[in-house]
Amino acid sequence: MREQLLAVEKVQAIEWRDGALHLLDQRLLPHRQVWLRFDDAAEVADAIRDMVVRGAPAIGIAAAYGLVLGARARLQVGGDWREALEADFARLEQSRPTAVNLFWALQRMRERLARLKDGDDILASLEAEAVGIHVSDREANLTMAQLGMELIRKHQGNPQVVLTHCNAGALATGGFGTALGVIRAAHLEGLIEHVYVDETRPWLQGARLTAWELAGDGVPVSLNVDAAAAHLMKTKGITWVIVGADRITANGDVANKIGTYQLAVNAMHHGVRFMVVAPSSTIDMSLESGDDILLEERDGSELLEVAGQPVAADVPAVNPVFDVTPADLVDYIVTEKGVIERPDAAKLAQLMCRKRLH
Repeated sequence: MREQLLAVEKVQAIEWRDGALHLLDQRLLPHRQVWLRFDDAAEVADAIRDMVVRGAPAIGIAAAYGLVLGARARLQVGGDWREALEADFARLEQSRPTAVNLFWALQRMRERLARLKDGDDILASLEAEAVGIHVSDREANLTMAQLGMELIRKHQGNPQVVLTHCNAGALATGGFGTALGVIRAAHLEGLIEHVYVDETRPWLQGARLTAWELAGDGVPVSLNVDAAAAHLMKTKGITWVIVGADRITANGDVANKIGTYQLAVNAMHHGVRFMVVAPSSTIDMSLESGDDILLEERDGSELLEVAGQPVAADVPAVNPVFDVTPADLVDYIVTEKGVIERPDAAKLAQLMCRKRLH
């Protein structure tokens, strides 16, 4: 399966070349493919906040590269570069509050700094760590694609009908995707009949990004408004909801794009299996439950305007970006360390003690 996925790889959103970070501007997809170059940490933090790059793993990867750029600038200035670099850590950490991969990646970079010895090439060491984070995420996605596909095969009767939400594809990760990695692998094995994609208001990640990725891979796909999900479960024979995650707490609660919680409730009512696909870096064992997660809210103008044009009444708008799906609504969590069925605190703790399967 790994070789099959590698052979059909088409989309990447993050490149590190010529000493700079290059990001595919996801705000402009699918109609324009524009790459932007970033040369300092502040620019990368702004790109994360402004949704040039989005998706929990991709945010972490971008932040790691941003820290490399920050270190280069601090070293060029001289003086106490380590103290000065703390400002770059802080700015990157503050760019998005919910996705734990951001903080995990920056902690990896901080630990690499702490291991530096006299005479080490500082920039080369930090660059190697950031590249390692990027490559590791891509490899984790390949492993999860295989594991998730095998779950679908295990439960297969006829080819499956899947619903997904937001974008957990190559655009949101180091490559291939989490939820979409599983869907890609299952499609290659002939296990997918059709995929329904929630449009995912207000940024339309499903409409603009997920539908574009799947159509490019030749996966049979249809787009629907978010509010149609329960109706589709009732009328279209949906057998799986497959989503990514931005943070999973120690008890198995899952923070993901707003609208995921209601999907899980509807899936349980209709007897639809609910699969969460995320690397182990998304699991935050420091938080006991989803009640402890800081959930991002963005400006209400994202609901009131489209491309700067007013589309709604002039009233206050509530714009939560994420919600929390309780663990008891989740059938499977798929990680590169293995699969958890019906997650709980004991199973999460056991999983996190394992080594990666790849």
